[in-house]
Amino acid sequence: MNQVLTLGIVCDGERVLLGMKKRGFGEGRWNGFGGKVEEGETLEVALCREFEEEVCIVPQSYEEIGLLKFTFDSVPDILEVHIFKIDEFSGEPFETEEMRPKWFTHSEIPFSDMWSDDVYWFPYLLESKKFEGHFHFDRPADKNHEGKILGYEIEEIF
Repeated sequence: MNQVLTLGIVCDGERVLLGMKKRGFGEGRWNGFGGKVEEGETLEVALCREFEEEVCIVPQSYEEIGLLKFTFDSVPDILEVHIFKIDEFSGEPFETEEMRPKWFTHSEIPFSDMWSDDVYWFPYLLESKKFEGHFHFDRPADKNHEGKILGYEIEEIF
């Protein structure tokens, strides 16, 4: 079964806006903003809804720049994550019960406190290169354990 999700990263010149996940899945990690696409939603509607819920801003100018698929040993589910680069937004980033936003320069991105796959695809995003990737883990992540990357492919697409 495929689960479709969105993930948006706000890029402002040499800075990116990330959020510290304060509860639930991914708690204690820096990440972009996004989540599950609900039944009847487009990717864009889901992206904007998640941004509003998690950081109180609404993307105004954005582009789908990447597609990542995540698979796991002995689990048939595939996570399909559509990555968006956000260039403009309305509102001011505001801490919510779920996320604490913070701006990072490109050289300060806290990869050691992010999902382990981020270090592989983030450079494509920062360079505005469209990409597709597939990461295969030993197990799905849960609250306490991410799973180990057993293999991955990532490539620029045109």
